[in-house]
Amino acid sequence: MSAVAVRARSGDPAFAADVLTGLSRPQKTVPARWFYDHRGSELFEEITRLPEYYPTRTEIGLLKRHAAEVAELAGRRAVVEFGSGSSRKTPLLLGAMDVSVYVPIDISGEFLRASARALAEAMPGVNVIPQEGDFTHRLDLPSEVAQSPALGFFPGSTIGNFAAPRAVALLQTIGETLGEDAMLLIGIDRKKPVERLIRAYDDSQGLTAAFNLNLLERMNRELDGDIPVEGFRHEVRWNTDHNRIEMHLRAERNMRFHVAGEAFAIAEGETIHTENSHKYNVDEARLLLRAGGWTPLRDWSDEAGLFTLYLASRTKKSLQD
Repeated sequence: MSAVAVRARSGDPAFAADVLTGLSRPQKTVPARWFYDHRGSELFEEITRLPEYYPTRTEIGLLKRHAAEVAELAGRRAVVEFGSGSSRKTPLLLGAMDVSVYVPIDISGEFLRASARALAEAMPGVNVIPQEGDFTHRLDLPSEVAQSPALGFFPGSTIGNFAAPRAVALLQTIGETLGEDAMLLIGIDRKKPVERLIRAYDDSQGLTAAFNLNLLERMNRELDGDIPVEGFRHEVRWNTDHNRIEMHLRAERNMRFHVAGEAFAIAEGETIHTENSHKYNVDEARLLLRAGGWTPLRDWSDEAGLFTLYLASRTKKSLQD
């Protein structure tokens, strides 16, 4: 291992390992969770305000209409949010609930802490305890969470980033993190015309393209990379077989570059696969939740059928296995 590689990997070994492994595959790939450095998190917040990007405003509308019903069904809870980002939707839920403590979890520590401070100032009656971490692994929550059962909050259809087997495993992991008597409020995007989906992930202002390309810039910044970012183009595809949107970075020419001391080559037309966003109808989403150890209790959809919120309880059988 070169000295350059040692220095690069000392910052975030998991990022380096995922990148080096992914770029070595026949279909190059990098997991979508690495989009969210500080700049990536900022870009994503801008994307959520675009007219083409319906999921955020639709989910906000559902929370405005149904948060009180969620609170009635859930009772007093500690709220644990997975992939909290800016916590923009969270006040709608916390404001309706009897909350003992709120724990936002995110992989982007700097962005997480800034968002947590802002929310704590806006809601001084809520005990906000941010936790930096990768929620795809079981996490030990702060001791304050044990004061009451937990409600997991997993908005934004982030579960759609994972193929079904990994989505099931993640739902099981979330249950293990939350513990006994937990409930889960999760947003899941619905199937809809492909043209609308493409517009949502390839906006006219180019923000999603910048978000995608920032992943390469992050590799250059954090992993001593020399990737020619200008040689790549943002590309969005609909994969009919898997019912998902895919985001890729397409090479516009033959290129060679280095990341973390390792050399790579990419041919013109070859891509780096950076994100999946699977779409589900209501019955499929309920089946997914059950497979992940959760019993659906209620669900709420907008009138156009774009997006659905599900409230589920941890299945007793999953606690005995």
